[in-house]
Amino acid sequence: MKKNKIGFFVLALLCGISATALASGGHGSVPPYPNFGLPRVEEMMFLVLQIGIIIFAAKIGGSLAALLKMPSILGELAAGILIGPWCLGGIGFGDGLFAGGLFHGADLRALSAETGRMFDATSPALYGIATLASIILLFLSGLETNLKMFLKYSFVGSMVGIGGVVFSFVLGDWCAVYFLPQYFDSFKYLSEMPIGQAMLQSAPLYMGIMSTATSVGITARILSERKKMDSEEGVTIMAGAVIDDVLGLIVLAIGNGIIAATMSAGAAGKSAGVNWGEIGMVAVKAFGVWLGGTLIGVIFARKISWLLKLVKSPQVIGTLAFGLSMIVAGFFESMGLAMIIGAYVMGLALSRTDLKHLIQENLSPVYTFLVPIFFCVMGMMVDVKAFCSQGVLIFGAIYTVLAIAAKIVGCAIPSLFCGFTTLGSLRIGMGMVPRGEVALIIAGLGLSKGYLTSEIFGIGILMTLITTVIAPPGLVALFHSNKRGVHKPKKSMDNSRTVKFELEKKQIADLMLNKLITQFNKEGCFTSLLSSEDQIWHVSMDKLEISLRRIGSIIEIECTPDEESFVLQAWTEVLSQMNELAQTLAKPIHKNEELLKDSILNQDETAKIKENHVFKHISNFVMLPSLKASSKAEAIEKMVNAIVQVHSKEIIDQDKVLKSIMQREEAMPTGLDHGIAVPHGRTDNVTEILGAIALVDNSNTANGAIPDYETIDHSMVQIIVLTLAPESSSSPYLHLMSTITKILRVKNNCEALLNCKTTKEMYQFFKNMKG
Repeated sequence: MKKNKIGFFVLALLCGISATALASGGHGSVPPYPNFGLPRVEEMMFLVLQIGIIIFAAKIGGSLAALLKMPSILGELAAGILIGPWCLGGIGFGDGLFAGGLFHGADLRALSAETGRMFDATSPALYGIATLASIILLFLSGLETNLKMFLKYSFVGSMVGIGGVVFSFVLGDWCAVYFLPQYFDSFKYLSEMPIGQAMLQSAPLYMGIMSTATSVGITARILSERKKMDSEEGVTIMAGAVIDDVLGLIVLAIGNGIIAATMSAGAAGKSAGVNWGEIGMVAVKAFGVWLGGTLIGVIFARKISWLLKLVKSPQVIGTLAFGLSMIVAGFFESMGLAMIIGAYVMGLALSRTDLKHLIQENLSPVYTFLVPIFFCVMGMMVDVKAFCSQGVLIFGAIYTVLAIAAKIVGCAIPSLFCGFTTLGSLRIGMGMVPRGEVALIIAGLGLSKGYLTSEIFGIGILMTLITTVIAPPGLVALFHSNKRGVHKPKKSMDNSRTVKFELEKKQIADLMLNKLITQFNKEGCFTSLLSSEDQIWHVSMDKLEISLRRIGSIIEIECTPDEESFVLQAWTEVLSQMNELAQTLAKPIHKNEELLKDSILNQDETAKIKENHVFKHISNFVMLPSLKASSKAEAIEKMVNAIVQVHSKEIIDQDKVLKSIMQREEAMPTGLDHGIAVPHGRTDNVTEILGAIALVDNSNTANGAIPDYETIDHSMVQIIVLTLAPESSSSPYLHLMSTITKILRVKNNCEALLNCKTTKEMYQFFKNMKG
């Protein structure tokens, strides 16, 4: 319940933002939408309904994209385009949820055509929620930034990052300047007004900025799959991505300042010509605010961490950290920079503190809730009609090709001068190609400020989609060859190997991976989550550079032979902790042995048992009135064989079923009290709840037929209840076992069952219990 506190806080915050946005009547000077004279309560009703639909659409779209082995953001974007006001919201829904209320696809298009002005495709309240999502997205991106890697590979990473940003910005800006007037008539009328001339300058500038972004999470997944995370190309791409993000945000800050100054001059009726002196001052101011904010944050990070720790509660610390990121974001916006820059700076400052993972963990539910909404809302802002127009498709194709070429050439050329071969340089360039969340945030920012038209916004979405899809297969193809990417490989890279730990279940692998990361943090290592979707981590300390990844139930760790002993020692330490935890958890059971000895229930408890709804499963159990076995293993094997004989279609793999039960027995014996034992197991090798109830034949053995079956009251095992349930589907598994044991603990019931001589009598006994 404690972890839900932060969820309640965010919901309250969202309501506050929504109410404020609605009260203000919007975030721009746009007149009210047609039929927008709804009472405030009804407006909030529409907002709540829309968010609910957006959540479902985003999750379904993301899941479908994952099934197609593509990033989930592509599916979330597509879902937004589909349900948005420019698509389904503009046809056939009358005054329903999409076309009426807060969404007016057809009306927006009509108003835009009449006035030549851009109108918002979403309500102020909904856009406010998307803005909040962009803040947490960049805040957590800053938290995940590896400053140590940035410094360690600063030279080659800086060359790669600078080359990619410069080439991308120049080609993106030039493409817009040259082709926009040729393909879009909507830009012609702008040249007749001073403010229009300013907008003509702002669109190319923003298209250049959009082109600079890089989404390293997609590349990290490919590098991990190809076992190249610790290769020369891998570490260079990771370092270059850090510099790329920083430089991209600096360019955004400077660009926003230049555009604001130009638009202001245009609104005043002045010439929108280039004033290099003023632009220089704006650039210096923007860079100064960014650099000053970053230095202050890094210097005072530990002080901030100390203040946050005073509240003790991890949930409150995460909430306050998020609040700080919003305050800094608001301050940066007031200084003429984008809010996302402030959020990134705050995350960057806290990335080197010991609160990093605590904040990530406690903000994870908020991230999971908000970020899909952001991508879906970005898709909703795409004008489908404009998106499918000839001009957008032709210009979008040209812009996308140049965006891909800019990253490959801009990053490959510096790599050639840093010791990489042509193949290695191409790998680095292709690794920097995918755009992602930052490009979408920049595009949405430009649209909301009126710097971009709906056509240009759609082009930005198109470029993001194509680069995200084309980069993974391109990178895989380049790594298909085993040739080294450098002329003189480093020895530490030559001997890299993969250590695998194969566990039984995905849940156990998740737990072990989290414990390993915690152990590395305790050692003073810097751990960075490169991809939450694929669970890829990077760990560094001094000369230590290792990467971890969970694939199903397998944990893979890439390291050198020198680092392997450190990894194995960490694994052993975690196993020791887990074993100690298991023993600690078992202590309360052993302490209550005396209580369990007297746990026979009175007959009046039978009425409560009769109301239980799990009796239908008992009718499918196999009844064994006389089981003979000399050991626990033999008894369990005979019971599983009996289940297979009756339910062969529901058993996928008998050996694995038996193995799952015995592993559970090895972890902790399942003998209870009063001669009752409940062996059980969850496995996807059964399709439904199955089981068997056996009465042990102890007639010819003084000490019991199964002497090695331990019980907590040291009684002789007389009744064995074996239960099987599917691993991946919900079922009343524990409820069923507890019901059966409760029945047997009712006074005289145990003796009554033991007196049964046939299968029919055993079924009748449980039928009588149901009543």
